[in-house]
Amino acid sequence: MNVKVRALRPEDYAQWRSLWDGYVSINNHHLDESITTFTWERALNPDSALLCRVAETEGKVIGFALCVLHEGTWTTAPICYLEDLFVDADARGMGAGKALLDALQSEGKREGWSMLYWMTRQNNPARQLYDRYAGVDDFVRYRVPL
Repeated sequence: MNVKVRALRPEDYAQWRSLWDGYVSINNHHLDESITTFTWERALNPDSALLCRVAETEGKVIGFALCVLHEGTWTTAPICYLEDLFVDADARGMGAGKALLDALQSEGKREGWSMLYWMTRQNNPARQLYDRYAGVDDFVRYRVPL
């Protein structure tokens, strides 16, 4: 499969939205429409810290990566947190996830990011791919809902 990774464009909305709804659904969540709208708008805004890259093949968007660029206290260069990565179920295992991760690595090197990182569930089948990029560390995540 020939997969191209590029920045999100306004005309991608219908395809992105279908993938987004699938991603939210498999994570057993329900999001208010205002959150989805706000995410979409920020992903298109060049002044936002949120960025979105999409994987496409034969003109069809089959996956996305939503990332947040942020500052850190142990580096002077930006850090990229890969918050959401999703590939359509029919396209999994064909290289779209790898293409997205490779593209983010290349972009990060080109743009001078200090690190790319992400979190995933222990039982996520995508760990077979993720483990090719980095090992897990010994950090434990704490969450305080506000």
